[in-house]
Amino acid sequence: MTDVQGNDVDIRTEDGVCDAYLVHPADGRPRPGVLFYQDAYGLRPHLRSMADRLAAAGYTVLVPNVFYRLGRTPVVDLPEFIDPGADPTIWQRLGPVVSSLTPDLAGRDAGAYLRWLADSRLVAEGPVAVTGYCMGARLGLWTAAAHPDRVAAVAGFHGGALATEEPTSPHLGAPAITAELYFGHADNDHALPPEQIARFEEALNAAGVRHACEVYPGARHGYTQADTPAYDHEADERHWAALLDLLKRTF
Repeated sequence: MTDVQGNDVDIRTEDGVCDAYLVHPADGRPRPGVLFYQDAYGLRPHLRSMADRLAAAGYTVLVPNVFYRLGRTPVVDLPEFIDPGADPTIWQRLGPVVSSLTPDLAGRDAGAYLRWLADSRLVAEGPVAVTGYCMGARLGLWTAAAHPDRVAAVAGFHGGALATEEPTSPHLGAPAITAELYFGHADNDHALPPEQIARFEEALNAAGVRHACEVYPGARHGYTQADTPAYDHEADERHWAALLDLLKRTF
């Protein structure tokens, strides 16, 4: 694999300064850009290692702290191994943080992240790809709908609340999306029940969005996150294969 170089960067947004992790092949040549959206647990060592692996495949990867309005990373102090079953206070603390990021704020921030990538000498010209995990899958959809000229592909894994009955549900943005989508759903996911999976697929089909959606049998919500009890190695490797395949087709 390619050697990579990672460092912390600051991104100026309409509402302040967002701290982020940037990683790219160590040769410093411009590479296709990937905007990497976190799960609810935030920008932490495991996500940095995931971004490193993606960069080693030949991409410049930006992982913003999407909760920057509430502070720099870590916004919420979490243990090295995150187990909400053993510590219910984890979600008591995270709930208000997650709900603070409204679709309007997320869309505004996405513009800042995309502009930063476009201005970076480490990012090749042209549109970028987005990958997102859990809540990050929603952010990826909102970004693709709000900036169709800048997003060529979106991958989402164990995403939750993708097709709710709320007026801000991500699936409602499907008609604006021009990117190719790949979504790997968790099996029996409390955050994405079968009726939402069906509604999501129907919206993408109706809008003519190029996409593939798969349910990973036996995989739990959060299956890519090795610092949690939900981790599933087989499902995680399947996710990597699907993500890299999408990026190769895109770039």
